Amino acid sequence: MHPPASPTPRWQYPRVLSIAGSDSGGGAGVQADLKTFAALGCFGTTAITALTAQNTQGVRSIHAVPLDILADQIDAVAEDIGIDAVKIGMLHSAPTVETVAAALDRHALHRVVLDPVMVATSGAALIDPQAVATLVRELFPRALLVTPNLDEAAMLVERPLRTEADLEGAARQLLAMGARAVLLKGGHLAGDTVSDLLLARDAAPQWFRAPRIATPNTHGTGCTLSSAIAASLALGADLPQAVAQAREYVRGALEAGAAVRTGAGSGPLNHAFAPRAMQLRPLA
Repeated sequence: MHPPASPTPRWQYPRVLSIAGSDSGGGAGVQADLKTFAALGCFGTTAITALTAQNTQGVRSIHAVPLDILADQIDAVAEDIGIDAVKIGMLHSAPTVETVAAALDRHALHRVVLDPVMVATSGAALIDPQAVATLVRELFPRALLVTPNLDEAAMLVERPLRTEADLEGAARQLLAMGARAVLLKGGHLAGDTVSDLLLARDAAPQWFRAPRIATPNTHGTGCTLSSAIAASLALGADLPQAVAQAREYVRGALEAGAAVRTGAGSGPLNHAFAPRAMQLRPLA
């Protein structure tokens, strides 16, 4: 007997590509991104920029992926599976940044969320200082949104940021440096309220505020937020909606993982606290 004929495909999943480093501890990087995409009902793919040996206590070593392999990963995904949105994380060198920028142009990728990963939660440097200027020049104009935390923004604008007024000034400076929109994360500000600022060109500042969640488990929070924004964009949200939805997801993951011990340092979020079924859309 012949097996029954396969049904004609009529659907596809929302597809999100993570271009980022691998975290052997599973809490950040492409591992966190894939968990986030799946939890939000999207199909995740990856282009790994570097292998890191790390755990909850710190980064032990970093091994760069050859640039031709990085480009091939992006091309392989784009040419077969397709890409609805992109999250960019750890890009440790200027040639890596240039390789990614060329790939974005080659495949006309526009829903791009850039998380300018510079320092790990443990304090380890994750980017070559010479790469920062290249990142600003090549990727700020190509990204729909840039999502620095307080320390990363301070590095970019070259001054300390201590207040909400400092955040708004820094966000405007980042727009002047070429960013199209900035989500400046204020989680490192003092106080019981976490304040994030979304500022886009020709738009009024939009503040997102919520009570701080008491937890030692914050490893991968920035990776998770940026990948959740990319997933929401792939699902059809506009930028303010995507930011709001992503913040709610991250807060839920923080709360769900707050009482869990994973390792002896800063543990991961609970990405799977409320997973959604894989979303379907008509095949184009």
